[in-house]
Amino acid sequence: MPLDAICLQAVVQELKPLLTGQRIDKVQMPARDQAVLTLRAGRLLLNAGAGAPRLQMTALTRENPAEPPMFCMLLRKHLVGARVMDITQPPLERLVRLELDSADDFGRPGHRTLVLEAMGRRSNLILLDEEGRIIDCLRRVDAEMSAARQVLPGLFYLPPASQGRLPVTEETEAGFQEKLSAAAPERQIDAFLLDSYFGISPLIARELAFLAAGETDARLFGLGPEGERRLWNELEKLVADIRENRFTPVGLKRNGEPLDFSYRPIRQYGDAVEQEVYDDFSALMDDFYAQRERRERLRQRGADLTRAASTARDRLRRKLAAQEKEYAQTQERDQLRLWGDLITANLYRMERGQRVLETENYYDPEGGMVKVPLDPLLTPQQNAAKYYKRYNKAKTAEKYLREQMSIARRDLEYLESVLEELERAETDQDFSDIREELRQAGFLRKQGKKQVSRPARPLEFRTSGGLRVLVGRSNRQNDRLTHDADRRDLWLHTQKIHGAHVILCTGGREVDAASLEEAAGLAAWYSQAKSSANVPVDCTAVKNVKKPAGSRPGMVTYTNFRTLYVTPEEDLVRRLRT
Repeated sequence: MPLDAICLQAVVQELKPLLTGQRIDKVQMPARDQAVLTLRAGRLLLNAGAGAPRLQMTALTRENPAEPPMFCMLLRKHLVGARVMDITQPPLERLVRLELDSADDFGRPGHRTLVLEAMGRRSNLILLDEEGRIIDCLRRVDAEMSAARQVLPGLFYLPPASQGRLPVTEETEAGFQEKLSAAAPERQIDAFLLDSYFGISPLIARELAFLAAGETDARLFGLGPEGERRLWNELEKLVADIRENRFTPVGLKRNGEPLDFSYRPIRQYGDAVEQEVYDDFSALMDDFYAQRERRERLRQRGADLTRAASTARDRLRRKLAAQEKEYAQTQERDQLRLWGDLITANLYRMERGQRVLETENYYDPEGGMVKVPLDPLLTPQQNAAKYYKRYNKAKTAEKYLREQMSIARRDLEYLESVLEELERAETDQDFSDIREELRQAGFLRKQGKKQVSRPARPLEFRTSGGLRVLVGRSNRQNDRLTHDADRRDLWLHTQKIHGAHVILCTGGREVDAASLEEAAGLAAWYSQAKSSANVPVDCTAVKNVKKPAGSRPGMVTYTNFRTLYVTPEEDLVRRLRT
């Protein structure tokens, strides 16, 4: 579920004693809608994204863009050096205020407030001055976007309007019975709760219905007096937990994949879902959102690159198919020369306007007859010249087509490797490297303004034997990695399968079998065969790997190799990652 108001309350209560009095040392924005404040207690993530707005401490490292956004520069100016004095949340609102004591450029004390509105697609991050005026915000809202509430620099900050429903913490038994009596009997219990109370999420509404009636989609008429009493008792327990801040971070997983999370155990799924209790909500949300954020980042950043590479690949396939068809036609050119020779040999008996020449095939040992098609508008000499010209054209085209088909196959293989890179890309810098790679290869247009880029580092691992393993993230990085490696190191790559170049740093020492197999496992995982078993991985010394002149990035040849067969495992990758 998205972070609802009650879960946000649990997070605020968890963070308040941890962050109060802490000094902000750094401000970063790894993504357009994420801000990370670095304090001595750790990194505080404020996410104002529409899909996952939240507040939490995070242990995940996020790569920052080469050029920080303007809003990030503004936050750095006002917040670096400030101290967190309080973290507050209006009752059952998806809004958090960080009260900060700061100082201006002249050392005069001041006050700033950073507001996180975690409200789905209307989420925002807003910086206020000591008077409550908006200094700036992540998303500006003008009168055209909202006539009721504008969020613009210089305006006094006004919190979002109330939902108009009764907060669940203010309900009484008499009020509950009154609402129940006025509700339509055929209405579902969870819909009744959502319409009647502010602060309950759909997941909790279904859970209360399940606890009261045994089914998540039960209707009010099926409750009866006992069911109504159970529903009120469950609602009363929920209210007591909220008032006394009794929360349990619970993650819901299906087949090991994160499904949902809550602030209390969930029984409605039965044995179909595994439940895991975490030490704190921050660890819970790190685990839940890590894979989701990666998929979303891949979708957003990789969509245009994937589309460009796929379009170029499909165009090359069509071009190659046409070239192969044309090449096959050039293999029939000897017949063209034969017809020209036969016309030349029979000029004395031919007339202009003739459509077919029937003559003996002098080149056939059996002396069979052959019919040569003629153009009646041409003289016999011109018909012979036309066949000789077509023969010479086909002879020249064969050499040209062979070269072009070789280039097309090379480019096709290269684009397949780029698409495989995009599936493995994890950071913004990975996408920037791939984008620049496609530009240099001529598959993307070059932009007028030069993009600021810093060299990305390869993925680094450590085997159980203590040896470093480096894994390339892109074709250009694969080239650099192999070129810069010690010639005594070992180079690994999946056999005839697109994947990353892997370097096992040996320093000339003997490699233990376990380290070699682990490095081969990494090569298999970072390839197109990551979901397969018994993947062939070739291994050789770096000195045996050569890059052909003029070849595309990432393309190499190698000799004196041996092949290992391994099955990729995600647990191995996590265990060896440094």
